[in-house]
Amino acid sequence: MIEKPNSPAADNSRRDFLKKSSALVAGSSFLISGTKASGNILGANDRVRIGVAGLNGRGGAHIGGWKGQANVEIAALIDPDKNVLAKRLKSVDGAKGFSDVRKALEDKSLDALSIAAPNHWHSLMTIWAAQAGKHVYVEKPMSHDVQEGRIAVEAQKKYGIVVQHGTQRRSNAGIAGLHEALADGSLPKLKIAYGYCCKPRGGIGMEKPQAPPANLDWDLWKGPAVIDQYHANYVHYDWHWFWKTGNGDLNNQGTHQLDVARWAIDKEQTHPVRVMALGGRFQWNDQGETPNTMFGIAEYPNDQYVFFNVRNVNYKGYSHQVFNEYYLEDGSKITGEGRYKIERPGQKPEVLKLAPGKVTPGGNWGSFIAAVRAGDPNMANGNAMDAHYGCVMGHLINNSYRLGQKVPFNSKAGSFGDNKDAAEHFMKLHSIMQDGVGIPQDGEEYIVGPWLTFDPETERHIGDHAEEANRLLKDPNNMGFQVPSLKDV
Repeated sequence: MIEKPNSPAADNSRRDFLKKSSALVAGSSFLISGTKASGNILGANDRVRIGVAGLNGRGGAHIGGWKGQANVEIAALIDPDKNVLAKRLKSVDGAKGFSDVRKALEDKSLDALSIAAPNHWHSLMTIWAAQAGKHVYVEKPMSHDVQEGRIAVEAQKKYGIVVQHGTQRRSNAGIAGLHEALADGSLPKLKIAYGYCCKPRGGIGMEKPQAPPANLDWDLWKGPAVIDQYHANYVHYDWHWFWKTGNGDLNNQGTHQLDVARWAIDKEQTHPVRVMALGGRFQWNDQGETPNTMFGIAEYPNDQYVFFNVRNVNYKGYSHQVFNEYYLEDGSKITGEGRYKIERPGQKPEVLKLAPGKVTPGGNWGSFIAAVRAGDPNMANGNAMDAHYGCVMGHLINNSYRLGQKVPFNSKAGSFGDNKDAAEHFMKLHSIMQDGVGIPQDGEEYIVGPWLTFDPETERHIGDHAEEANRLLKDPNNMGFQVPSLKDV
């Protein structure tokens, strides 16, 4: 059982650290830099030429999205799978095909790169594109680990390109309106921003190591990820459930809800200062590594929290929940997405009337094109800095889980000291797993992660477990696919 430290000495030390971190964060300058990319300068009516990297799954959505934009040309398609590349080339007239993204980026007439490759490629492709003067639309999560995300941010700043994160809710004026009302004092102060990623999935079975298929350039597919050997569960989707290539559903589908939850936190806050997680991979008995059940907590210097719930195990009566909730200091709760209801203490839920928020119009695809034509990174709905903040929160929660210890599956697994809200929400998840999924008490095991303390200014862990936690901030990379250092970006 892992308990939140609550001794008087620990509490005083914690308060001192939170005050110091809050002051550092408030004085930091985390601004999106640059107004023009170093590549071609476009006018409002100029054709935008885009390359799409990663053509399976979300890559198809990217192709469809860009086809729907006026005066936009899909000039390049990039994928290390010959069969996937050949199929997509048939659907896009005039596009050139590449197996290696670096070859596509050599085209000086290419204006932007649209990245839908696996997670472990997102930051490196973003950085390479920035260095080539190309604007970037990058699928969520922008980073696979904390440090490469920071390098991607610095690449955006240095080269002045537009980076837009594939968090489509950032283009929703209704969602933006709620967060503006939370920020300007129109609503009671936020206490907890809660995100849910509860969608049914199944196990992936077991696949033996084998030679990669002839149609797949395995070296290019794994790129920066140090993987011992190919197996069929990597390609083309289930890489999500392995730590070297994916980030689990917390930073897969959950990235959308994580981003919205962090959006609600006070604007001067950047990263959480304490995180923890507990959960497990229940029932499936498969090859996957990431949890299918998780409760995560992130605490910010101003005592606001993000809670997060991942629940993918299917069962009769499963409740599909992919949304956000907002718990306010006066006891009110807000629910909805774009249109909201508020339940005030002792009252029935009522419609919350809010003005639309400020977003660049055109949806996620059109807003990116508008920002590219304007050469203005600040027009992106979900820019590089916002992407980094949301992704880092997910990475830190995941890292607590990865450093966790096994404890018996029962209600005592989650002990949160004096945080009654955390205890209450963990028990809701535990009850579903026990009564809905049918996991017997003490019949399986939770993995309970330690509380990790994080310095938002240095983006490094301090305190207990810092050494092992800091090792998880950056993945090793293969030769030829190294994420550059800050000084080399």
